[in-house]
Amino acid sequence: MALPLGSCVSGFKRCINHISILNSIDDVSQSLPLYLQISERLTREIAAGRLADGTRLPPERDMAVQEGISIGTLRKALSELEERGLLERRHGSGNYVRARAATGIYSFLRLELPDGGGLPTAETLSVKVQNGPFERSHRIRRLRYLDGNAVALEEIHLDAACAEPLETPLPEALYRHYAEAFGLVIERVEDRVSMARVPDWVPASFSMAADDVSGHVARQAWAATGELVEVSETWFDPEKARYIARDSQGI
Repeated sequence: MALPLGSCVSGFKRCINHISILNSIDDVSQSLPLYLQISERLTREIAAGRLADGTRLPPERDMAVQEGISIGTLRKALSELEERGLLERRHGSGNYVRARAATGIYSFLRLELPDGGGLPTAETLSVKVQNGPFERSHRIRRLRYLDGNAVALEEIHLDAACAEPLETPLPEALYRHYAEAFGLVIERVEDRVSMARVPDWVPASFSMAADDVSGHVARQAWAATGELVEVSETWFDPEKARYIARDSQGI
């Protein structure tokens, strides 16, 4: 039996509510298409357990009308979820959530809102070429958002030998951009989580000040070729975000 519209699609409603916030973020033209924003948001809601396995979503037209989007946009989002194995579409019956290891555009992003999920977006603060940690590196500094809330700072060092030319403005989904623009597929990452002080380049729009103690993630990322191609640091506000790692495989 389907749950009432308001209860079984709270994650969907949170997704739509976030979309209006995008207009306040710089470089909005580099945001994901609307249908991918919806599918990504729902993917993260499923991964966080906010949309349970077996939940039957309301009729598509009801969902589209309530949220003020076209039926075509909604169906593209649901088709994306179906391709990921996260939705079963039964003719004459409805759409059912299939909770499993959720993989999406932001599957390597381990930060979530305190109650789970949250659609990631990003604002690029600066991009420059420098020496180190690779012979030549693209240094990218960004402010990361979840559902429009600034939750983290990010400094990325990308091996310039693998990504030339790196043109700006940069899209929000960098790993997707690496693959599409340079054929550079990030296959494996290693994160080390600790606490660290916020750097002095923190923008005023972030909730923490320079030298405040924040959550910290030091990452190394390897390409499908086995080469180390990116190292990064992320400083996150522990009041606004959590680092979450999930593994659906048994021991």
